[in-house]
Amino acid sequence: MGPDVPLLNDYKQEFFWKRFPQTILGGPRFKLGYSAPPYIYINQVILFLTPWVLGGVGTVLYEVHILEDYYAAALSAGLMLIASFVMQLLNQYARRKTSTIERLQNQNTLTDEDDFDFSSCLGSETVKFIIPGKKFIANLIFHSILAGVLCGLGTWYLMPHRIDLLYKNTGGTIMIFIFGWVTICIGEYSLIVNSATETATFHAQDTYEITPLLRPVYIFAFIAVDLAHRFITSVPALVLANKVLHIVFLFLPFLWALGILPPLDALVLWGMEQILEFILGGSPMSSNLRLLVMFIISVVITISTYFIPNSIGLVLFIAGFGFILSLNLAETGIVLKHHMKKQRKPTNDCDSSLWKMTWKEPVMYCVILILVLLESSLLHHYCYSTFSLQSPQAIVGYCLIILLAFLWILKEIQGAYILGIVRNPFFQNDIRMLNVFMKKQSRLQKAALVRRVLLMLVSPFAMVAYLSLDTSLYNLHSVSVCIGFTRAYRMIWQNTENAMLEMVVVSIVQLFVFNTNVWWNVGLDTGIRIILVAIIRDRLCQLVSKLQFALTVLLTSWTEKKQRRKSTSSLITVNIIFFPMVLTFIILSALLSSPLLALFTLPVFLVGFPRPIRSWPGAVGAAACVCADTVYYQQMVPGFAAALQSAFASGSLGLITAGSHFLCRFQDRLIWLLVLERGYSYCCVNIKGLELQETSCHTAEARRVDEVFEMAFEQAENSGRLNLNNHFGNVLTPCTVVPVRVYSDARNVLSGIIDSHENLKQFKEDFIKVLLWVLIQTCYKKSRAKENTEAEQKEDVTEKRQGSLDTRQAEYNESSKDIESYSGEVADDWSDDDIFEILPHPKKTGVKPAVAACADGFSIPGSVHTVHVDSYVEQDVAVDKLYSVVGFGLPAIDKGNTTHVERFKMVELNSSYSKFLTLPQNWILGSLMGLKLSEMKQMFPSDWYEFVLTQLDFQHVNGKPSVLLEEGIRDRALKEQYIKGLTSIYFAFFGMENSSPSSAWLFRAYLGGIPWSVSLDWLTGNPELFQLALKAFR
Repeated sequence: MGPDVPLLNDYKQEFFWKRFPQTILGGPRFKLGYSAPPYIYINQVILFLTPWVLGGVGTVLYEVHILEDYYAAALSAGLMLIASFVMQLLNQYARRKTSTIERLQNQNTLTDEDDFDFSSCLGSETVKFIIPGKKFIANLIFHSILAGVLCGLGTWYLMPHRIDLLYKNTGGTIMIFIFGWVTICIGEYSLIVNSATETATFHAQDTYEITPLLRPVYIFAFIAVDLAHRFITSVPALVLANKVLHIVFLFLPFLWALGILPPLDALVLWGMEQILEFILGGSPMSSNLRLLVMFIISVVITISTYFIPNSIGLVLFIAGFGFILSLNLAETGIVLKHHMKKQRKPTNDCDSSLWKMTWKEPVMYCVILILVLLESSLLHHYCYSTFSLQSPQAIVGYCLIILLAFLWILKEIQGAYILGIVRNPFFQNDIRMLNVFMKKQSRLQKAALVRRVLLMLVSPFAMVAYLSLDTSLYNLHSVSVCIGFTRAYRMIWQNTENAMLEMVVVSIVQLFVFNTNVWWNVGLDTGIRIILVAIIRDRLCQLVSKLQFALTVLLTSWTEKKQRRKSTSSLITVNIIFFPMVLTFIILSALLSSPLLALFTLPVFLVGFPRPIRSWPGAVGAAACVCADTVYYQQMVPGFAAALQSAFASGSLGLITAGSHFLCRFQDRLIWLLVLERGYSYCCVNIKGLELQETSCHTAEARRVDEVFEMAFEQAENSGRLNLNNHFGNVLTPCTVVPVRVYSDARNVLSGIIDSHENLKQFKEDFIKVLLWVLIQTCYKKSRAKENTEAEQKEDVTEKRQGSLDTRQAEYNESSKDIESYSGEVADDWSDDDIFEILPHPKKTGVKPAVAACADGFSIPGSVHTVHVDSYVEQDVAVDKLYSVVGFGLPAIDKGNTTHVERFKMVELNSSYSKFLTLPQNWILGSLMGLKLSEMKQMFPSDWYEFVLTQLDFQHVNGKPSVLLEEGIRDRALKEQYIKGLTSIYFAFFGMENSSPSSAWLFRAYLGGIPWSVSLDWLTGNPELFQLALKAFR
């Protein structure tokens, strides 16, 4: 932001001072962007004070003892009802009167809201400006009646005599009466005259006019407490609550203006979600419909448990439905419906995501359900005993403690950091080579499998045993038992890890405070204890995260240069001085499970309004922006979802609960992952692809994310095995790496890099390294293909003795296909899509283009498989022909003279490992100068050569791979052979001079225009080798 940039520019400041008073006062527009007649403001003041005047009539009649308080309230309600209908009828009349004129006018819709022409005090334009009216006739009637009821109850609520009885203070009574009526006038104005623009907004569009009801509903809530106190006078807590709420009532306008009180739709969804999770044992749901259906079903089942006549039936009922409701019933129903349709009418164009569930899952669920019912009923019937340190329930509690510790250890060793602080020594440091990473991670996969069995099977059955042995289940027709144990049996399967923690805490507390008269043991059963522990656990976790957030904002407002402003030091000082108030806001935010808002990203903290965990009102993906970048995310989502399944199951992403957020990064792509719903063996997630970084601020943010990931996954090998997390305390804690097949869209601008002097000097060294990699990989894959072909030949000869000629021909064709597929694989690894495939030699290679398809069935436009048909050199030729080349020379040798043949010595390799990497002798130029060989020996990258050898997989070779690798690295003959091969190609490209190439030369060579030389003639005469060298150059 910068220290000199204003928080609000001139335009925004003017807009703010127009909008904010309107929001506080409930809708009156006392500041316009243009000159308006005085009667506009006078009319709004009159309408604003009308409820107070009408309520004041009833108040005066009560105070002078003419009417009773309830009659005075009814009188005020009737007067307000009449006034409301009059206002709405005036609007309807103004609309009909000007409807014809409005069709003839050609007004600018952009200025309709800010610019009006007023003709008179009660003109149609004036009425429509002050009273916009209702869109629906039903709302006109309902809101008018509600306004009358609100005025009547408000008159009763703010009777001076009643307030004086509460506080016994005349000054306090006057203050509450005056400012209390201001609050009621604000609610009435927003309900019947003109609704204010609310700071707390959940739905962007108020289609059904729910916003006018926001403020009256909260006023009714305060009045309801007072009514309860009037009729129930013997509850001290109710008296205290009524006194406190009368004072809070005065501050309602500021709470509305600051957006702390939630809109009605968000409030209802948030309340259902909290009750479902902490009272009924469910999980936040991924959609409003699923939330409503699951809430109703859970309430019905919980109420039904109250009427079960015996304890065995109670245990069977809540244990069985606890498991059933934790399953993804909606998805199961969709899959079964799809299977039924397929049986009736076969089709091939079904969605592959619906076929993830097979017949095995329903069978497994049925088996688990039967075992749960058997275990719970048998233990409850035959193992009943009062709790003691040696009772069966206490023994199961000990087992749960051990299981929890073991599961926690297995979870922590799966991620990159232990507790987010210390580097995990078992996690693979280097992620640059996928095969090596997956091979070393396989050791952790075994631990992950053990953890999954313990978490999905052993732990749930242990917790079922713990609950079934509890003596509280014999207290039938108890509300606390029905609610507590229904939730406990369901949470076992809905969220096993949290249920384990809560049950272990209850067990430990029960063991430590055994045989005491504390309220924990006397007044609470096990189910209610688990509910209390669950609420405390959730709110403590939120408190810690919000404290961390507040501290991060406070520190970065000074340490980050772009966030530092002139007022930063003053704000930090204010936060320190008023730390108790700041802490109160943070605690309130945690208790309400609402967001903590940093105003303008400054260390000024406000409490946001409570809302569902999904944070948005619509369906998942409804607000997605489809653009040119969407295709990249659509292509990777299926593979990414499959990788997430294994990551969730292994525990490498930590504790997964509804509301967990994850940030995923690949090249210039960012994915925001939100867990919406969690159940037994399933998770509902929202995968949101963020726009590709284009602006400077997006690039800076992405760079910061990359630094955190690079420190954890790419630079960890240089910093030790147990090093500390340098970004500890950051909101981003690196978890793990998941392999996903994606389409790379890395865009690099190389202007100023290719033509730089340092790059041109470095280019030769880089070319040698890349070429060495290509040659070693090529020889290794060719030897593997040859080995597989020979093995198939032996099997065919053993099985079929007849038709040897046809068999040999078929084997040769099969061998050619293997080499062609290998060549295509190399082309895929090192191809630039053959955009500049210009070969200077006359012999053309056959190319077979094919559309590339990834493992998930997605085809990427523009990608081709290049297969070189003529690149295979026949292996069954004589040894003299294989190890001989015709010597070069001028003039041409006459016909009839003996051709000079230059023979190579057979290379004696010192390791069986080396035979897989031997270069074909026709890849080495026979007439190499000793001087150039010595130059190449000096330039040869020995460290890189050893590194490339270590990346090869020799598990199929007889012998210990580590020993074979060591022998191959020490084999000087093999190394000498590669030095000769590199010399042949290197000087064919760059000639005999040692000068650095120019950028123009590099461009021509990239297109295939390499300057002619004798060595180049030899290289182009070997098409396969030239193709590999050209790709390495590119």
